[in-house]
Amino acid sequence: MGAALFAKYPDAVATADRVLGYSVTDLCLENADQRLDRTEYTQPALFLVNALSYMEKLAEGGRPDIVAGHSLGEYSALFAAGAFDLATGIALVKRRGELMARSSAGGMAAVMGLTESEVAEVLRAEGASTIDIANLNGPNQIVLAGPREDLLACKEPFLAAKARSFVSLRVSAAFHSRYMADTANEFRVFLRDIRMSPLQFPVVSNVDALPHEVETIADKLVAQIVSPVRWTETVRRLMSLDDPQFEEVGPGKVLAGLIRQIQKVSEPLAGSFLGRASNETAPSPGLAPQHRAALENVHHGQNDTN
Repeated sequence: MGAALFAKYPDAVATADRVLGYSVTDLCLENADQRLDRTEYTQPALFLVNALSYMEKLAEGGRPDIVAGHSLGEYSALFAAGAFDLATGIALVKRRGELMARSSAGGMAAVMGLTESEVAEVLRAEGASTIDIANLNGPNQIVLAGPREDLLACKEPFLAAKARSFVSLRVSAAFHSRYMADTANEFRVFLRDIRMSPLQFPVVSNVDALPHEVETIADKLVAQIVSPVRWTETVRRLMSLDDPQFEEVGPGKVLAGLIRQIQKVSEPLAGSFLGRASNETAPSPGLAPQHRAALENVHHGQNDTN
């Protein structure tokens, strides 16, 4: 992952190495000690590759009108819009990953083939009050979080309710749920020293599927840790724009597939929301001037259940 980009953007890689205290190139391309399987290493690596992918996209000409990212990808989207520079972004995801790695409370499972309301009804019927909805990835793809035993106990009821599948995820904790409250509180303390810059174009928040305001970016990033990722709602809002064109930037095409599913069966969520974002037009921190041309209606994201 990132091999060609690392060689093309050595200054950015050097910045990441300095902040992290280790070589991202060795981590991604060698990974002899399997550190990349651990979220405290996965998150900075994914963020850097996403950031370099975005810089490469800009080098090809243009910039997006609006951006969004799934979970960790929200940090890539905020970097793209100029909320913080590369070094700050690396520091943010490094601390986020470290804090999340400390949590071992619970797990996650994906329910395929049921809607959000159908999933909620099964949880209600089973009295599964310990289970939270963590990711609303698509109309029929819902991720749950909670105690592992309680999740497993729900498998048969979901299959009986005609779920296509119920899959336990390989994650270390119940991310995007109430069980991450301590992690969120510690991250809030870290964010007190981080200054966010005006956004050059709108960034849609995972928490409420509305554009970030610079004054509340930190609060929303804290809330994201304990809140469901509202990806379906995000895409439906973007679908309400005039002839939206979606493009996934970075490794993989998971989000592109989810977007196609949402567009196929969901109606746009009415109401324009672009006016809430800053009209700041300064260049992105750390990006060369030639990277500023317009690229219309590109929506950026990287899927990551952490």
